Amino acid sequence: MVARAARATDLAGLDAAVSDCFACPRLVRWREEVARTRRAAFRDQEYWGRPVPGFGAPDARIAILGLAPAAHGGNRTGRIFTGDRSGDVLFAALHRAGLANQPTSVAADDGLSLRDLRVFSAVRCAPPDNKPTPDERDTCAPWLHREVALIRPTLRVVVALGAFAWAAWWPVLRAVYGQRPPSPRPAFGHGAHWSGTAAPELVGCYHVSQQNTFTGRLTPGMLDDVFARAKQLAGVD
Repeated sequence: MVARAARATDLAGLDAAVSDCFACPRLVRWREEVARTRRAAFRDQEYWGRPVPGFGAPDARIAILGLAPAAHGGNRTGRIFTGDRSGDVLFAALHRAGLANQPTSVAADDGLSLRDLRVFSAVRCAPPDNKPTPDERDTCAPWLHREVALIRPTLRVVVALGAFAWAAWWPVLRAVYGQRPPSPRPAFGHGAHWSGTAAPELVGCYHVSQQNTFTGRLTPGMLDDVFARAKQLAGVD
């Protein structure tokens, strides 16, 4: 896995390699089973059913790091945070922030484009119950590390959606930036901010899951504040 990721010389090559990964048997079985059985609302659609690569600008100054694709979202459409309720909330906020050209993300060919932004996940396959194991997270980490390395020249800020993504960022410091992660690790929280040396700023944000957005734990205003802060830190107008 490390060697395959390292061989990718650009984002297109990395995305192709990610999409052809079969490293985690449990995740492979699940993503393919979901793609075969399908949700009733999407029974006439052909599911992607493979790992989901990152999406966005190759010269991104801001990155959004999520947990994993949704079974009937990214695993169906082939694009991260696309075709599910979490994506509806996320891309509406990104459009308000001027980082997306449209407020919706429903299909891989819907014309969405991102400005100064790239979105990717710590685990690239949809996991059962949205819960990857620590081994699956670690097996998938070389893809994340290589993606960050490829956008490193411009990357200034990472927004971690949820505690899982926040924790997945610390190994990136050592693998990509040659820095020892802080000890103890800074605690995750909405609006939490960590600043290192010669590495991107890290900003925490509650995940855009229905559990958070339907209960009011995460509101549109809270998302707007996070992305305004990210833009300020990254020097994006």
